[in-house]
Amino acid sequence: MSNVLFIGYKNYSSWSLRPWLALRWAGIPFEEREVRLDQPGYGRQEIADVKAVAPNGTVPALHADGLVIWDSLAIAEWAAEQAGPGVLWPEDPALRAQARAAACEMHAGFGAVRRDLSMNIHRRMQRAPDWPDDTRRQLARIDELWSGLREKHAHLGPWLFGTRSIADAFFTPVATRLRTYAVGASDAATAYRDTLLADPDFLAWEAESVGDSWDASGYSVIDGLYR
Repeated sequence: MSNVLFIGYKNYSSWSLRPWLALRWAGIPFEEREVRLDQPGYGRQEIADVKAVAPNGTVPALHADGLVIWDSLAIAEWAAEQAGPGVLWPEDPALRAQARAAACEMHAGFGAVRRDLSMNIHRRMQRAPDWPDDTRRQLARIDELWSGLREKHAHLGPWLFGTRSIADAFFTPVATRLRTYAVGASDAATAYRDTLLADPDFLAWEAESVGDSWDASGYSVIDGLYR
């Protein structure tokens, strides 16, 4: 197979989940290869097994017919170009611009959420911790963004912009975080979270993550390493 996506552990690697979903939604065939990240060099982008497949020392990385793409948004954009108009971005130019803005806001921002709500799909907390101020502000922004877009585009379908887009792929790891850490949300944001978590392709990823290193509580000795 000519397309190979190198990813981290499925239970923890939010960055890997995003382009994996985009490729699946676009109907692009690919082989996935999981790379162990709990190795010397983690946190410094110096893991030898990762450097062998990605020039910047991070996953995900897509190898496509000799081309190496080493950023989750770049991989998703490549998939959108392969799939053609209307598959991974809205066809309407205004909606497409907004969808790109939403995806880029997630791609570049929400550092406090990444710091305090590390992705762990199988972990469940009974109540949300007492978050720092910056984390609370960012969670409120996510709720505002989701609920505002859903209320505006509800007539088009259940996704942020009606139909599935890269923006939805980028916010799917956030949906898992809200579930993991028992984060409350508005009705519109909660409904959208549940839409993401019920997607058949996400459920396939979730089912395949069971073999990762986690105990009955969903906690791992390497919990927190993957964001």
